[in-house]
Order: sequence, then structure tokens, then C-alpha cells
Amino acid sequence: MISMKNKRKWNVLPAIITTAILGFAGVLVETSMNVTFPVLMREFGVNATVIQWVTTGNLLAVAIIVPLSAYLIRHFSEHQIFLSANLFFITGLIFDALASNLWMLLLGRILQGIGTGVALPLLFHIILHHVPIERRGFITGIATMTTSFAPAIGPTYGGIMLTAFGWKSIFLFLIPILLISTLVGIGSIPHIKVTQNGQFNILAFVFLGVGLGSLLLAIEQLSIFWLILCMIAFILFYVSNQKGLLLNLHVFKNKTFVFLMYGVLGFQMVSLGLSFILPNHLQIVLGQTSTQAGLFMFPGAILVAILSPISGFIMDRIGAFKPIITGVLITFLGLLMMVIMFIKASVIQLLFLDILIMMGVGIAASNIISTTLSKLSDEEFVDGNSILNTFQQFSGAISTTVVSQIFTLGEMSSVANGAVTGSRNAIFFLIGVVFISLILTLSLKYQNRI
Repeated sequence: MISMKNKRKWNVLPAIITTAILGFAGVLVETSMNVTFPVLMREFGVNATVIQWVTTGNLLAVAIIVPLSAYLIRHFSEHQIFLSANLFFITGLIFDALASNLWMLLLGRILQGIGTGVALPLLFHIILHHVPIERRGFITGIATMTTSFAPAIGPTYGGIMLTAFGWKSIFLFLIPILLISTLVGIGSIPHIKVTQNGQFNILAFVFLGVGLGSLLLAIEQLSIFWLILCMIAFILFYVSNQKGLLLNLHVFKNKTFVFLMYGVLGFQMVSLGLSFILPNHLQIVLGQTSTQAGLFMFPGAILVAILSPISGFIMDRIGAFKPIITGVLITFLGLLMMVIMFIKASVIQLLFLDILIMMGVGIAASNIISTTLSKLSDEEFVDGNSILNTFQQFSGAISTTVVSQIFTLGEMSSVANGAVTGSRNAIFFLIGVVFISLILTLSLKYQNRI
């Protein structure tokens, strides 16, 4: 841990905020695009299963790039990593602002995913290495608050931009903001030369990427071929990884880390799952406009942003279990109420339930992240941080793929009732995800691990 004097020279808080802004931009575009899906489906002549790759492709790119963070942090300075992440993201924004077809749009989203995938592990690396332990819960909450404002304003921002200027403006408007943030971050993060050498295990990286991508395709297409390819790729990744570690998989022997990591993944799946289900349900079934669907998501996501630092401050004083279990229970009960009321629920009723669910997310999510990382030893941290961020992003891609499949299957059964059934069944899936998190949290408390 560096001294407070060095921390001031390092300008830790601006470094954290500017790195978090890149994560903010990634989530902002992601949630903004969700309200444009009906328009994009008409413009490009595709269904929901295809258009969800605008989100899933981005999340998959993040999930594939994040495992590189362990290698990058050991071999490049934080300054270089930060600058590279922003350059990738800004290039992706330019591609999408100029996109004339679906493939160009997807390419831009993948470039943005690469930038986000580099930045996210860097954010938590900075927090865990440059913030005193007694303030980590609060600072993690601040970082989470920064990124949580994105889903708060994302659908609203997307709806307004779509209505006023068209969907390309969603990307165009962010370019000057990211340029300013990049300049501030460069001034806040010192360029310290890194001398550690080592060879990059490109085979392990390729096999991991093939495994993650084929797993998503296996789920989307319900394909045995892609499932078999996924299994082969993961086996080859494991073998090649032993010869030159891309990721140190020994962190999976840390059961507390693994159980808590599932909680992180669960909240990611709930947040991204609902951000797909609700805007599409509101527009397709309840006849709301894209702007109205965006405004609907605003209160709940703002609540997450407000509660994240507050709950982190509380955790720093009373410990992790009470805030985490409270948030998990509220989320579970909110989803349960939503699935019971869903068929006949009005917009106002759904809004109340979304706010309740997001209250649970705001209380628990950032605390689970902070607690999960705190269970790693110094030797485990770099690899554990990479693995956590990889699984977190991939779980978001899995959630989006699964709920879009469930939604599409329901929609194909009839016009309105089928869409309602699809949305409701997708929420059942999210209930199962949170229920497992509840059981694991109680199990850890019973074993006095949290």
C-alpha cells in the first residue's frame, strides 16, 4: 500500500472516476441501445434474437478481453492501459456513429467492448491497490455509483436521442465526453515503467475466446455442435494454460471467493436481464414509446446509484453480511412479486416493482464486489480480479441471450399474449438466479466466512 502523500501525487480519486466513466459509457450505450431494438429490428429486417447481438457481441468482447488484464497489469503501466482502453472505445463510437449496416454497428460495439474489457479490471485494481482498506467499501460504492448512473439515464438518453436525432446520435454525443475524460485520466495516472517480462500465451487466449463464443452460440441456437465445440475449446484452454498461465485457475480453490463471485454474477444477470425484458415489454405489449420506456427505467437505476456508496459506507462499519443479505432478499421478493403480478400489471405497478428490485441491487451489488475481492490474497488478486470481471461480463451476455431467447419463443406463440408469456418466463429465470445467490450467502454466513 502506498503512502497518503504518494496517493495525492497519484490523484487516486480522479483516476478512479475517469476510469469508471469509461465503464459508465459502456453501460450507457448498452442500455440506450435496448430501447432502440424495435427500431433497429425494422431498419435491418431482423428479429429480437439477432438484434440482441448488438448487446451480446459487446459483452462477449468484454468477457474475452478481460482475462488479458492479468497479463496487461503485470507488463504495462496503468497509464498505458488506461489510454489504450479509451482509444479502443472512442474508435468504436466513431464506427457506430458512421454505421450504415448491422455489421458495421456490431464492429463498433465490439471495439467498445475491448475498451471496456481493458478498463474494468483496471478500475478495481486501482481501488484495491491505492485505497486504504477502511475506505474500500465506500470508494467501491462511489465507483459503482458512477457506472450505475448509466442504466439510470441510458434508456432515457437513448429514447430522447432516438426520437430527436436518430440512433447514431447515441454514439456521436459521447465522443467529446470521452476525449475530455481521457485527458483528465492521463494527467491523474502516472506513467511508471514496468520491467516484468513474460511471454503472452496466445493459444490459451484463443481457446478461451472460442469457448466463450461457442457457449453463447450453443445457448442462442440450442445447438449440440456449438456445445461440443465449447467443451473442446475449454479443455484445450485448460491444457494450454498450464504451459504458460494466462489465468491462474487456483483461485477457484478459494470457495469463499467462488460463492461470493456467484452473487456478483447474479446481480449482473438481473440488471441486464431486466434492462432487456422491461423496455421491450413496455413498447411491444403496453404500447409505450421508446422515450417512455427509457423514462420507466430511470427511477430504479438512480436508486442503485444513490444506494451504492451509502451501503458501502455502512458495510465499512457493520460488516458485509447484513447489507448483502438485505439486498438479496429485497431483490428476490421484488422479482417474485413481479412474476405474480406480471400478466395484468400496469405500467405504474411494474415501475414500483422495478424500483423495489433495484433497491435490493443498490444495497447489495457493490458490497458483494468489494467483499469478493477482499477474500483474495495478494498473490491471488490480479488473476482473481481478471476472473471475476470475465465472469461478470460473460454472465451479462448469457443473461441477455437467455432472456431474449425466452422472450422470442413466447412472442412467436402469438402476438400480444405470447410476448407477455415470454417476458414472464424470462423473469422466472432471474428468480432462479437470485434464489441460488440467497442460498449461497446464507451458507457462507453459517460457515462464518462473511
